[in-house]
Amino acid sequence: MSAKLFLGHRLRRLRRDRDLSQTEMAKSLAISPSYLNHLERNQRPVTAGLLLKLAELYDIDVRAFAAGSGVHTGADALVEIFSDKILRDFGVPRFELAELANNAPTIADAIARLYTSVKEAERHPSAARAADARVLVTPENFVRDYIQQHRNHYPALEEAAETLGAALSDSLSMAGPMRRRLKDAWGITASVVPQSELGSVSQLYDADRRHFLISSQLRSENRLFALAYQLALVEFANVIDRMVAEARPPDEGIRQLLHISLADYAAGAIMMPYRRFLESAESYRYSIDRLCGEYGANVEQVAHRLTTLTRPGESGVPFFMLRVDPAGNISKRYAGENFPFSRFGGTCPRWNLHAAFQAAGQVVTQVIETPDGQRYFTVARTIERPIRTELATGLLAIGLGCDLRHAHKLSCADVYDLSRPRVTPVGPACAICPRMDCAYRATPPAGRMLAVDRTRKSISPYPFIPS
Repeated sequence: MSAKLFLGHRLRRLRRDRDLSQTEMAKSLAISPSYLNHLERNQRPVTAGLLLKLAELYDIDVRAFAAGSGVHTGADALVEIFSDKILRDFGVPRFELAELANNAPTIADAIARLYTSVKEAERHPSAARAADARVLVTPENFVRDYIQQHRNHYPALEEAAETLGAALSDSLSMAGPMRRRLKDAWGITASVVPQSELGSVSQLYDADRRHFLISSQLRSENRLFALAYQLALVEFANVIDRMVAEARPPDEGIRQLLHISLADYAAGAIMMPYRRFLESAESYRYSIDRLCGEYGANVEQVAHRLTTLTRPGESGVPFFMLRVDPAGNISKRYAGENFPFSRFGGTCPRWNLHAAFQAAGQVVTQVIETPDGQRYFTVARTIERPIRTELATGLLAIGLGCDLRHAHKLSCADVYDLSRPRVTPVGPACAICPRMDCAYRATPPAGRMLAVDRTRKSISPYPFIPS
């Protein structure tokens, strides 16, 4: 490595994410705490040897760590923010935004939250007049940011769920053992009841009667997940309460949503205990259908679980995942490593995630390349909604992807010549996408001078002058 790497803020973030003191991390790296302090303050560069040791001990991607890509607010997100009309006239160059994202990631996260609040204020003017500005922090964005700050992996929940999941293991189904555990350990009776008894909810815990009610219209995999969810709420109450308190949600609604999200995570970990699931995933070469059969789970549950396999020293393929509806609304967004799409906008129309709706039930694969030259292998397929009611009709689509260098581990990539795959160029949201000759461009690129000419029409509806 010829260039000096000053990675202080990333190193500090890594240490804090692992809940380590400077003394503890320094000891693991066989360096002095004072030297680590100099590294974190960018007074010393990170050497190649130390970078490799970090990769070995903390299971990080050296390239991503050194380049500054990751799960926190990155340069692409800041470029998207500063391309907005309220900031565009500053003309902040990309290299300055990259420096901010790399050297002050907490400030970058704060800018992203502030920008999100501004956009919410535009959508909900009445909320913007509220005395407490925290109402502009949307629940879904707060929870998404929290999840990504933890790389969608929670060691305390994983360890507890792995112990419990092993105790509940059954060759036929975990449903019976989970119901008995609820009854014997917690005095909770679980029953399946007609949807008419539940109104607009799919599951309900009656604390007075200690009765857990599950809708008969839930699909079998979702009934199993419901049992695991209720078990997580009672078994891991102290752990989840502590995690929610440490996150400091700004209001009760966000607090409840984060609690649900963590309990959902724990439910998946109970159904699919970490070590056994990772071994199965590698044995089945990440075949989603075979994993569904092995664990009695559905496609979405398995896909979500695949994004959580980032345990240091025991990691799987680092996947990212999206869930969208036919209108393109993104309702889930997870990443075990980095995420190649726009944080604030939608997905690129050239990514075939939306094509899955025209091939319902089929696996649609694609190799994509982002403007920075990174290539990803992606899988898209439709899923049914978890409950059968007149109000929950239609399909959703799941998009799952990983860096192309991991694709050889996936059975669905066997049909590709991965040394020379057919690649589809994609980009972030159209407003910040730098690709010029794109017939799919829906909006002009922010901050670029258009190169339109009434005497001719180009392939792209909004040709622009390159910077």
